Amino acid sequence: MLSILILAAGASSRMEGRDKLTLPIDGVPMLATMILRAERTRAPVLVALPPDKPARAAIVADCDAAPVTVRDAHLGMGASIATGTALRPRQATALMILPADMPGLSTDDLIAMTDAWSAAPANAILRGTGADGAPGHPVIFPAACFNALESLTGDQGARAVIAGHDGPVLDIPLPGDHAQLDIDTPEEWSAFLSRSEG
Repeated sequence: MLSILILAAGASSRMEGRDKLTLPIDGVPMLATMILRAERTRAPVLVALPPDKPARAAIVADCDAAPVTVRDAHLGMGASIATGTALRPRQATALMILPADMPGLSTDDLIAMTDAWSAAPANAILRGTGADGAPGHPVIFPAACFNALESLTGDQGARAVIAGHDGPVLDIPLPGDHAQLDIDTPEEWSAFLSRSEG
């Protein structure tokens, strides 16, 4: 069984005082939008949250996703991945890592990833790529990677896990820049809104 871990424990430190995950997309907070898109795949969804962002916790409480509090979220993404992986559903045989600040990723993109996973070897890592072939997100890790994911610390992501994997790494092309577009700054948010409205 595939489970989805949404990474939503970052500090939003480059948004000049705004919490990017509460910014609205068609009237719905970005975090809720990403949760709903993930839930439409019918996979169980977990959301890694910091202990000091009650607005994010309230958003998750209104969804069917399971919250995962990352006590040391301030240490970086590695802590979120490690905590979320450790608290995955017991029956999970694969885990999709999905950053919450990538609103270009649609439900169709996530379903394309899960469909590819269903047809892939059990020990394969699947990685979303841009139309230009550049690696991005989401990434699906098999059970063989769980121990390595749980060992991540600090601000390191899972690139080292991918690099050290002794099984196949399959690139799954997604449309345009869906696999690479993330929102970190007010300028990026404005550009995303302008594109969405255009």
